[in-house]
Amino acid sequence: MSEEIKKDQYSADSIQALEGMEHVRMRPSMYIGDVSTRGLHHLVYEVVDNSIDEAMAGHCDRIDVIINEDNSLSVKDNGRGIPVGLHKKEGVSALEVVMTKIGAGGKFDKDSYKVSGGLHGVGVSVVNALSNHLTATVYREGKIWQQEYERGKALYPVKVVGESDETGTMVTFKADDSIFQTEIDYSYDTLAARMRELSFLNQGITITLTDKRNKDDEGNFIHEEYYSKEGLKEFVEYLDATREQLIKDVISMEGEKNGIPVEVAMTYNTSFTENLHSYVNNINTHEGGTHLSGFRRGLTHTLKKYAENSGMLSKLKFDISGDDFREGLTAIISVKVAEPQFEGQTKTKLGNKEVSSAVSQSVSEMLTNYLEENPDDAKIIVQKVILAAQARHAASKAREMVQRKTVMSGGGLPGKLADCAWSDPEKCELFLVEGDSAGGTAKQGRDRNFQAILPLRGKILNVEKAMQHKVFENEEIKSMYTALGVSIGTEEDPRALNLSKLRYHKIVIMTDADVDGSHIATLILTFFFRYMKELVENGNIYIAAPPLYLIKKGAKKKYAWSDAERDEILNEFGQGASIQRYKGLGEMNAEQLWSTTMNPEFRMMRQVSIDNGTEADRVFSMLMGDDVPPRRDFIEKHAVYANIDI
Repeated sequence: MSEEIKKDQYSADSIQALEGMEHVRMRPSMYIGDVSTRGLHHLVYEVVDNSIDEAMAGHCDRIDVIINEDNSLSVKDNGRGIPVGLHKKEGVSALEVVMTKIGAGGKFDKDSYKVSGGLHGVGVSVVNALSNHLTATVYREGKIWQQEYERGKALYPVKVVGESDETGTMVTFKADDSIFQTEIDYSYDTLAARMRELSFLNQGITITLTDKRNKDDEGNFIHEEYYSKEGLKEFVEYLDATREQLIKDVISMEGEKNGIPVEVAMTYNTSFTENLHSYVNNINTHEGGTHLSGFRRGLTHTLKKYAENSGMLSKLKFDISGDDFREGLTAIISVKVAEPQFEGQTKTKLGNKEVSSAVSQSVSEMLTNYLEENPDDAKIIVQKVILAAQARHAASKAREMVQRKTVMSGGGLPGKLADCAWSDPEKCELFLVEGDSAGGTAKQGRDRNFQAILPLRGKILNVEKAMQHKVFENEEIKSMYTALGVSIGTEEDPRALNLSKLRYHKIVIMTDADVDGSHIATLILTFFFRYMKELVENGNIYIAAPPLYLIKKGAKKKYAWSDAERDEILNEFGQGASIQRYKGLGEMNAEQLWSTTMNPEFRMMRQVSIDNGTEADRVFSMLMGDDVPPRRDFIEKHAVYANIDI
């Protein structure tokens, strides 16, 4: 048998078992990050990643994801099907090895998969361990094979249950509700965002998502199909759909440099934000790494060289920094690496040094060709860079003013801040309150030991449409920077944060439960997402949930946070009950505000987290931009939930 044919084989012996999985159920967070809603959805991604690996190896072009009526979940692909033959070392079917051994899989055999997303060896076996029940069905060799498991243990040997000409694998699992600290309830929007992202990153693959828990107006299950013909180019177009474009085209390239497949797509818009998203083997590396630094180096070097040669920089009185070249830039960088070295188990920062030069060279070649072939666009980009440099120069002066007023430099706290007595940041909370009136009530009702109050007057600046120096000059934003005690900006990165002196580890946005209040909360969230993203990523930002209703009958009274809860209480109280609808925080007295919204024992707060960085970027751009129709559509779709999950 030739070496070439031998390498292409995918058989039972391709599966290598690395270690057991005894303590997965005891230490689930070590494997899936946490046991909250995020960890629950991570189970789905692990199973889908197996199918994506088959697609990346060229053996699969369709993946179906189904949320079943009972909140179990099925993933089916048309790949080769997991091998079912006897595994010589383990003495059982290779399917059972894959499903019950941590780190077992073809991806550890370089001959089976050249690149793979799940190279830390987590995979479907962990999903099995954390499921009450899992069924694996394999279509292979003209037969349908099946094995079922409970909490990671096989109920019977792999058996044939039918015949079929299909090939592929289907995994159906029900997450174990004794493991997860949340209701087993999958978010369609969260899964949709990830499936859409995967379709852009793997062009030519059809991915479907079906929700059998809900039906549309025509009585059909909620269903979407994702397919991308042009990959990252379409991804950038999707992300920038609500932004005003500066150049007419998306600049894109796809190729291989030094044996590393590199894909890049980028464009410029009229915004003042930089939106870079990087991926390694489909993993979103939100902390960046060598591929991102390579992109930045290639971009800066090529654009700066072109700008200098064009003579457009001759009148500029100060140097241009790398940050100036990225203002208004939206870009996706995707690399495929056979043996990626991630810093830490979170897979969020790539460490392979050889990737940096591969990406830098690819970007330099792509941009050089584009600028030469599109001189008009090149001129527009350089003009944007010059404006960014001028704005940065102005912003540095405004930033210095903010810094001079911070606690660290002795400028004192904002006058309207009612600080707390304790000084331990881990125990202290800062409430950002809409308006002086509600701020006054909150000051009276709070626990002065650990709760600080900062009233914000009116609607803060929409940072999505403002230049940097305007942001740093805004009084309400300056008050937030000063109260929080963070230092900001360096010449290299004007938005770099130093959180070492952060004065509160819990920052709570508390606004009225009406349209204006929601708008103010979104403006504040946009500010944190664009200028203090680390606080969002670290889980420091919360949204208070004041009650909507007070229902009374005689001496009895209860609060309701939704219409459904209100109706339930009305049924309980019977006739004669009165309803008070709170339109604003100011309608509650200090004791009511404390007991319903601020008291840690009884309050309801939503922690703000980013499940999908690219989707969060798109949503903030759409909500805070000028394009009205998509914003209206989004609000109409999500209004019933009264909150936005990002």
